[in-house]
Amino acid sequence: MGKKIERQKATIALMLRLYCKHRLGLKEMDEEHLRLLDYCSRRLDRCRWQDAKPACKDCPVHCYAPAEREKIREIMRWTGPRMILYAPIETLRHFFEGLRKCPQQKKCVQKD
Repeated sequence: MGKKIERQKATIALMLRLYCKHRLGLKEMDEEHLRLLDYCSRRLDRCRWQDAKPACKDCPVHCYAPAEREKIREIMRWTGPRMILYAPIETLRHFFEGLRKCPQQKKCVQKD
């Protein structure tokens, strides 16, 4: 896997840990959130764009099932504003990567 995919996996794992610890009051991720982390990691591993991928919200292909997409949105909505306190560098990196759009003329060319 490429660096960008691995960074995104680490960011999702961090967000899930923060959500479980601070929102749910758990010391460790429960089974539901571990399954969600595994699901997100598998989806990133199979991403057709790999390191050329846009932010998931801007991607033309929605690879998450509706239930998982809604759950991860809920977690990101809660965790996003708090990330600056717990992981400021990751937050800034995530923010600037999110600003990068696919060039219109290239349409995020799929890697083979």
